[in-house]
Amino acid sequence: MRARAHLTVERDPRGRTVVREMRSMAPLRLVPTRSSRQGPALVHLVSAVTAPLGGDDLELHVRVGPGAALELRGVAATLALPGQHPGRSRALVHVELAEGASLAYLPEPTVVTARACHEAVFRARMAEDARLRMREILVLGRVNERSGSLDTTVDVRRGGAVKTPVIKQTTRLGTPEVDESPAGLAGRRVLGTELLCWGDDLPGAVSGDWWSLVPLANGGSLTTAVADDAVTVEHALDAAFARHPGSGDPSDSISYSIPSDGSHG
Repeated sequence: MRARAHLTVERDPRGRTVVREMRSMAPLRLVPTRSSRQGPALVHLVSAVTAPLGGDDLELHVRVGPGAALELRGVAATLALPGQHPGRSRALVHVELAEGASLAYLPEPTVVTARACHEAVFRARMAEDARLRMREILVLGRVNERSGSLDTTVDVRRGGAVKTPVIKQTTRLGTPEVDESPAGLAGRRVLGTELLCWGDDLPGAVSGDWWSLVPLANGGSLTTAVADDAVTVEHALDAAFARHPGSGDPSDSISYSIPSDGSHG
């Protein structure tokens, strides 16, 4: 299966973020929810069919215009499954953030099932004053199941014509000897990360039980957490975000209502 989905949001003359373009393609279904006041627009990413399967090639392209704010959330965990024929699945999320734009990308966990072979790429190109919050939670196998293999890459650059790398990191999971080692996941089966290019950063690293929040060399911060279950990792990422200076911005709050017409795009 090959699918491409596109989402563009912009700021209207009243200062509200509105959906200007939205094109879904199964299994990538975008469901907008209209905001009832100024603040981020809320769009949910829903999987219309079981995906990704081996051989699937999925892409989601997101553009947030100048001064616009978007929260893009998942509604259910993603299961990476083997296909009928050999071959890896691939999922790419490509983001463009204009001047003063803001995106919180908060999908639900990805579960890498036995015999699956999956590649996930998150790529963002953002203006110097744009903001990005990107969360990823990876679960190695279902309960009492060995994990398949997963390569996940985060590639974020920020600036003007010449963009400075914020982070380019590839994580490879699914090899038991590595995952169980102290240099890997120390035997835990869930890994969570959250990239924060969200205003000011802390002057130094902070940590808690099996999580750390570390400022990056070119701005931004990265939280890493491991645990035996996804709920614990989510709580750890929330705890780390609460320690970040940008977590108290009142403009991040969302108030919304169900759209009454089809004017969202």
